[in-house]
This record gives sequence, structure tokens and C-alpha cells, in this order.
Amino acid sequence: MRKPALYSPSSRAGLPTQGAGAGDPVTVEADDAPKPVGRLGRWRQRASRAAVSPRVMWSAMALLAALLVASVWQAGVMGPRALTQKDIDAAVLRTLTTQNLPSRAARAAEKIRPAVVRVMSYGKDSEGKEVEQGVGTGVVITDKGIILTNLHVVQSARSVRVVYADGSESPATVSGAQPENDLAVLQAQIIPDDLIAATMRSTNDLVPGEDVVAVGFPFGIGPSVSSGVISGFDRAFKSPEGVQEIGNLIQFDAAANPGNSGGPLVTMDGEVIGIVTGILNPTSHRTFVGIGFAVPIESAASAAGLPPF
Repeated sequence: MRKPALYSPSSRAGLPTQGAGAGDPVTVEADDAPKPVGRLGRWRQRASRAAVSPRVMWSAMALLAALLVASVWQAGVMGPRALTQKDIDAAVLRTLTTQNLPSRAARAAEKIRPAVVRVMSYGKDSEGKEVEQGVGTGVVITDKGIILTNLHVVQSARSVRVVYADGSESPATVSGAQPENDLAVLQAQIIPDDLIAATMRSTNDLVPGEDVVAVGFPFGIGPSVSSGVISGFDRAFKSPEGVQEIGNLIQFDAAANPGNSGGPLVTMDGEVIGIVTGILNPTSHRTFVGIGFAVPIESAASAAGLPPF
């Protein structure tokens, strides 16, 4: 698991001294500031008080010119001053205090968002009119419009449509299924030119406690983002509506609700490690109680005929 770089504190010129607030600028009044007097300044002060002969004037000018030449020569020989750790620390501190950096969860969500789609299934009402019967989530896994979602999101639907991240829509057909893992594979019929597919990542080296993000459309609202950690592996789950138990699941505690089904569970690098498939409901209320389940991406990818990691 990657960790952010740590920087040890160090004293830096220009920071407030003890007694000044950390965010208070240190100022010096112009009248109180010391005014350095160099060789030329002192010569001018003396010249204003007494007459100076041309010989003395030219001698002073020659001396100043010699000092300038020596300074330039030394800079050319020695080269520019090398950066020190103190310089680096100061630059990092200046960046951290002047810029609002997004969180790791925000960066992960931003990376996966172009590949997340809303999945809408339609049926017929008693009068034969087409009506929306369910909303879920899907994730694009190839730029040819192949989308992974949950089977229960599109099961028994007469038609399916997907809405891309840019707002455009497309009809979709169910091109494959893996009922034992509640997975369905959709093929979009209209594919945007700039469609971005998700990056998938093996779960083999992940451990409980890894940070994760879930992106989807809970109750049709979204795309919504929630973050948490992996709580465990190799879990089993059977939904109240399901007829069989699903095994080898990832347990996580990032908030998920109806509508998140079929959405991606991703790492802090924005890489997909699972497809959200269910939430534990100890009561009859379909609300999140802190335990969600996802099918590992190895199983999900195989449903689409993709090679294993």
C-alpha cells in the first residue's frame, strides 16, 4: 500500500518567530527598517560633506568595478548554488500552505468517473407502455462499449439503456451473464468517440484495511462517491431476493445503497478491484448498515471473457 511522503519540520527563514501566530504575516514598517549602506553609499555621504578630487573619485570607481568583475567571475567558476534539503522543505511547505490539494479519495473518484455509467432497465406496465423498472450502475471495461453490472439490475428487463459520464445515452443489450456471481455483461450500441475504459487491478496483494472508494447511483442519485476500507475477503452473501449464495466476496464499509449495484469498487489509484453486488440487511429496510459486498474483478472480468490477471 502506497503511503504519502512525510516531511520533517525544519526552521525556515521568513516564518513567524515565537510569539507570532502561525498564520500572521511578519511585517516591518518602512521607516523602522534598517537601511544598509555599502561602499558606494558611504563614498557618496563623504562626498556630500567634503570636496573629493577627481583622482580619488576615479580610484573609487575602479575599485567598485574590480569588485563587480570578481563577483561575476566567482559565480561563473563556482556555478549556481546547489539545492539543499532546507530549500526543498521550504518549497513543499509553500505549496501545501498556498494550494488546496484534493484528497486521495477525490483523486480516485475523478479517475474512475469517466468509466461509470447509469444503467436503466425498462419493462411494460399494465397498459403496455414502457416504464422504468430499475436503476443501477455499470462500469466500462473496454473502449468498445463493454460494460459490467449486476445481473439483478437488468434481469427480466425488456430493454436497457446506459447514460455515460458526459450525459449521452445509448441502448444496450445483455451480451453475457454469470448468474453464480450475479454479473451481467452489457454491450452498448452507441459508443462515444472519447469513451474512457476503467483500469482493472488484481486483488491478490490486497489486505483488510486498504482504502477503497465506491462510485454509483444510490437511489438513482449520482454519480455519488463514498469511501471506506476493505473489511475482509472470501465472504459469502445471499440477498433476501436471491435464490443462491454468492461466495468469495470482498467485504467493505464504504456506504452503498440500492442503486450502487453493479458499480465499481476502486483503490486509491482509481483502479477497479470489484463490482458492488449487495449490502447486508438484517432488517426489512433496504438501507446501509456498514457491510457491503463486491465480486472480485478477477471473477467479473472472466464474465466478459477477458483473460485473468
